[in-house]
Amino acid sequence: MLLTIDVGNTHTVLGLFDGAEIVEHWRISTDSRRTADELAVLLQGLMGMHPLLGEELGDGIDGISICSTVPSVLHELREVTRRYYGDIPAVLVEPGVKTGVPILTDNPKEVGADRIINAVAAVELYGGPCIVVDFGTATTYDAVSARGEYAGGAIAPGIEISVEALGMRGAQLRKVELARPRHVIGKNTVESMQSGILYGFAGQVDGMVERMSRELADDPDDVTVIATGGLAPMVLRESTVIDEHEPWLTLVGLRLVYERNVARG
Repeated sequence: MLLTIDVGNTHTVLGLFDGAEIVEHWRISTDSRRTADELAVLLQGLMGMHPLLGEELGDGIDGISICSTVPSVLHELREVTRRYYGDIPAVLVEPGVKTGVPILTDNPKEVGADRIINAVAAVELYGGPCIVVDFGTATTYDAVSARGEYAGGAIAPGIEISVEALGMRGAQLRKVELARPRHVIGKNTVESMQSGILYGFAGQVDGMVERMSRELADDPDDVTVIATGGLAPMVLRESTVIDEHEPWLTLVGLRLVYERNVARG
């Protein structure tokens, strides 16, 4: 089986693949202070609970594929693969790794590995042109051309960041639960904040996607819009432009990149 690890700024998502099927997944907090040894213990604890894996570290794992937006965590995971999974093929997504997706930005090395991996999966699953909206620490918009090229994108503050900033900077405001309010027109402070957060972000998504689609394709209706990320379910019902929801899009992309770099030689 293949272990995939997607390290984000706030959360780390792990997935276990049996062939093309994801059979297990976990979400943990990202902590840049964790050492390689601590990460190895954490991995052993999570995977030791799965019935298809053995109790010893690495039992049942045939390969590992990793991408990270946090350099310090990537460094420690590199050490984990060397010390604890030394006999298992591992792909760490960084410059030089084959993805099959040309990057058409001014400086391809600036583009986050997770965004390229999302593009890889989006092309494989839906083809181009398409736009991936990833609801994470930041809300990212990534455009893929009809020829499967990464055309560029946009980055906006994420939902949780905005909620925290509003609570910190508003003298009479506080952090609220991310939940759907009873009405768009809030009847109290909490509902008013929830309405602004939920419907405000849905409006942002619709506006950004419409503008990007006009630049990306001659016919904007040809563009497939894919939502992913931990906070995507909040916005799905309120957005009018999202066509598909793929919660494990990045993990699927990691599987594909592993196959292109290791499984196919």
